[in-house]
Amino acid sequence: MIHKLQIRTNPVTAGEPDRLKRAAARKLNVAPTEITHVEVQRRSIDARGKSVAINLQLEVYVGENYTSEEITLPDYKNVANAPEVIVIGAGPAGLFAALRLIELGKKPVILERGKDVKERIKDLKGINVKHIVNPDSNYCFGEGGAGTYSDGKLYTRSKKRGDVNRILELLVGFGAVKDILVEAHPHIGTNKLPGIIAKMRECILAHGGEIHFNTRVTDFLLEGDALVGVRTLKGDVFRARQTILATGHSARDIFTLLHEKGIEIELKPLAIGVRVEHPQTLIDTIQYSCGTDRGPYLPPSAYSITRQVNGRGVYSFCMCPGGVIAPCATEPGEIVTNGWSSSRRARSTANSGIVVELRPEDFLPFEKYGALAAMQYQKHIEVKAWEAGGKTQTAPAQRLDDFVNKRMSVDLPSSSYAPGITPAQVGDLFPEYITEALRRGFKLFDRSMKGYLTNDAVVHAPESRTSSPVRIPRNRENLEHIRVKGLYPCGEGAGYAGGIVSAAMDGERVANAIAVLAGK
Repeated sequence: MIHKLQIRTNPVTAGEPDRLKRAAARKLNVAPTEITHVEVQRRSIDARGKSVAINLQLEVYVGENYTSEEITLPDYKNVANAPEVIVIGAGPAGLFAALRLIELGKKPVILERGKDVKERIKDLKGINVKHIVNPDSNYCFGEGGAGTYSDGKLYTRSKKRGDVNRILELLVGFGAVKDILVEAHPHIGTNKLPGIIAKMRECILAHGGEIHFNTRVTDFLLEGDALVGVRTLKGDVFRARQTILATGHSARDIFTLLHEKGIEIELKPLAIGVRVEHPQTLIDTIQYSCGTDRGPYLPPSAYSITRQVNGRGVYSFCMCPGGVIAPCATEPGEIVTNGWSSSRRARSTANSGIVVELRPEDFLPFEKYGALAAMQYQKHIEVKAWEAGGKTQTAPAQRLDDFVNKRMSVDLPSSSYAPGITPAQVGDLFPEYITEALRRGFKLFDRSMKGYLTNDAVVHAPESRTSSPVRIPRNRENLEHIRVKGLYPCGEGAGYAGGIVSAAMDGERVANAIAVLAGK
């Protein structure tokens, strides 16, 4: 017999199979020897009490043989001679759209401005070590998109927009560990994602799709109210009846091109702030109440926190336990920070964006830019940070308690941010309402996470690429642009996703919509 069981237990019992089997036996009132297998279906950590508990959903096999189910990929067709669909961008939205198109009998032609994952690594070294920003190949642009080199967290709240489990199972099929199907907050890791992305590419090519790297789109070819193709920087023209626009949240040249061509886009408020780095042991101590040793059965602790200050949300964003702060500028003359973690999350520091919710009226000083006002606001702060950092990728920084109390830091502790940090009055980089919201927010954080507000933590500026600064409006039914036929805005850059999984789901939704339109 197979029993569904929920157990709340301690980390040691959850981490040792024999102990877990005995706990399940007690719950079912059977002998441990009668249990042939215990399958963990869901695992989450509850650190709200005085001691940490692990919540488990189990399938317990009593006197029943267990056979492991292998995750297999869909039966992809060969689409070499099928109708073509242009896919601009090889991030999660673009790649999953391409795979779904193949499944539905369409040929994806992916145009990616950046390089493949292996070649992309050289340009990441360039920005980390030499402070050189390649505007086509960086932490945001290139095969896999921003998610490949910015942590690889897979948690999403966008469950109404698609099948989360399908996306996770596809990732497992391409090489991710099965644990992502179990954990409440799954994570692959920046060190593992490149290999998975490369297998996706191989699959697309093996089934007749095309991928063109180093191919930046510079013009949209319109005939009346229809998009019929695109032109690239090299002068090549690609034509198709449908084009999926999946360029990510930092494709400012694409947003500008849309605006100049008169293709409707809308200003979309975003959140902007700083990235804060703490010793991981401090966050573990606060979250787990375990002293400085969390033991072998608990992962490095994360945190998620939101407070209201003057009617604005101040919240943590893209928190990276055991992680690193990365330089994520996409053009020379700007500084952008983000974070990532490897699969083991083994670094000694934890970092998180702490950002302030912005309102439409905040962008009025840039209203001459119309729908691009939020983008120009964002860029203005990034340029100020670059100037404050000495016009290199060295980031302006300040100890956290100094920032809150408006003191210049006379020195700074070591930081995981590879290009280096320099003391600055970080608050001066932002409008006063952002700076004051951050200062008050940090004080409120410390009330619930005692010890969070410390000078052992460092504020790095800015965290400015939390989401796209524009939305590209589309029809709710067929997901086509509201005016331009054949144009399908997709993913995070178009304003319809916020992370790897939600972008992947949106890519699949758009591919499905195209297939329906074609009568599939």
